[in-house]
Amino acid sequence: MTMMSETVVVPAAGAALPGDLVVPESARAVVLFAHGSGSSRHSPRNRAVAAALREAGLATLLIDLLTEAEERRDIVTGEHRFDIALLGRRLVAAMEWLGTQPGTRDLPVVLFGASTGAAAALRAAAERPARVLTVVSRGGRPDLAGDALPAVRAPVLLVVGGQDHEVLRLNEEAARRLGSAASLRVVPGATHLFEEPGALEQVADTVRRWCEECLREASAE
Repeated sequence: MTMMSETVVVPAAGAALPGDLVVPESARAVVLFAHGSGSSRHSPRNRAVAAALREAGLATLLIDLLTEAEERRDIVTGEHRFDIALLGRRLVAAMEWLGTQPGTRDLPVVLFGASTGAAAALRAAAERPARVLTVVSRGGRPDLAGDALPAVRAPVLLVVGGQDHEVLRLNEEAARRLGSAASLRVVPGATHLFEEPGALEQVADTVRRWCEECLREASAE
């Protein structure tokens, strides 16, 4: 499969966010990854999932939601990692940027969030409902989206490890607030980082199938 790959800089309200954009030939959607606290676009778990989704014909954009200076400060103070409003605004800016790029401007957006990035993805989806095909959370904290949860119109997939007990409880509560938009999938035996053999592959397969279903439903409308 032919793919266009480039390192990009996404402008976001005065910040310049580095990212890696890969667009397969005849891509059907673009997956925008929102990393959680203490992670970056170099996250091996998100990169593994991104590679699997590209094989299924989906473009991917992995970006750092914090600048290098903010990341350094956050390591000491923790002031940005739970600033869901800030992270959500930057995801909205990234979606707007994707809408200006030749390879992605006509593609629906899948927001893929891990940890606190899931809350930011939900905030962004609530703000830009027409642009978002679906929101996917991997071991995420959707509860941190707060009042934005009932405003999300896109279908939401919540993927949680069966042994990640507290996060599973928080996802169950968030799913109730999301209502009919949410679908909760539990990976048996998996802990928070899905480090068990085969766990991350199961996540990738679940997400791929979910995105394909959302694309089929969208094309049928």
